[in-house]
Amino acid sequence: MAPAWTEIAVIAPVEWLELVAETLSLGPCSSVAFGRPSLATPEPPPGLEWVRAYVIETEDTPALRAEIEAALGALGERTGASELANLSVRFRRLPPEDYATSWRKSWKPMRVADFAIVPRDWKGTLRAGDRRLVLEPGGAFGTGRHPTTRGCLRAISRLVRPGERVLDAGCGNGVLAVAAALCGASHALGFDIDPSAIPYADELAEWNGVRARCEFRTGTFECLRTEERGFDGVLANIFADLIQAHAEDMASRLRPGGWFAFSGCLDKKRYPTVAAIEEAGLVIDTLHTRGQWDTFVGHRP
Repeated sequence: MAPAWTEIAVIAPVEWLELVAETLSLGPCSSVAFGRPSLATPEPPPGLEWVRAYVIETEDTPALRAEIEAALGALGERTGASELANLSVRFRRLPPEDYATSWRKSWKPMRVADFAIVPRDWKGTLRAGDRRLVLEPGGAFGTGRHPTTRGCLRAISRLVRPGERVLDAGCGNGVLAVAAALCGASHALGFDIDPSAIPYADELAEWNGVRARCEFRTGTFECLRTEERGFDGVLANIFADLIQAHAEDMASRLRPGGWFAFSGCLDKKRYPTVAAIEEAGLVIDTLHTRGQWDTFVGHRP
């Protein structure tokens, strides 16, 4: 018999869904879903969406609830975003069912440019022209919904050419490097300071059939060899202060005429970030803003 579950639900701003999902992924809450808990649940106000985590009832303890509430309560101060200051969480006992995976029953591909993002075991039919990107929703892999991820995926779809070498600085789960490989990159090299991210990135590349063309390392720019330069494209979905600090590092790895896509910058930090990118000798061709997040796309002259 399937166990009983507790649903942990929060209504959060769309541009912050991934961060809230990560915050809910504490201890036994290993899976996260997005959207209304049921058709009977009212739609959230515009710009907001449900984030839901599930925990087996026997592991739903007062200590876990207090930890989740404290983590959510700290998000406003942690990010400086006032819209995260008063998130409320709802705990609800559900009848026995595997709610950690029941989202699969109604999953539909999420499309970003020509990418159709689907979980591993999705059996539906894609549209003509869709580029299948396997990405398992949940705390580890995310969903691709975050505005910064979408901004980078759009740039990748438009800019990557077959045979190119692409660098993904601060690769996290590797989704951008994998997407570049799916678009024909012959070598997508990603690195991240978090060693726990690398196994997930390797697994994601395996799921998408591009493991031979993706390489992931632990570290920052010092993990790159001196001769590893002349990349055709450089990607970075990292916070604004990191873009500012490493703009010259990223520019130095990019070949003349090569392209870049940097995201993860809140609009309130736009001007110092633009200044750092331009001081590094890069030209911003387009600035795309979704919610409070900026994505910069451009080239090295």
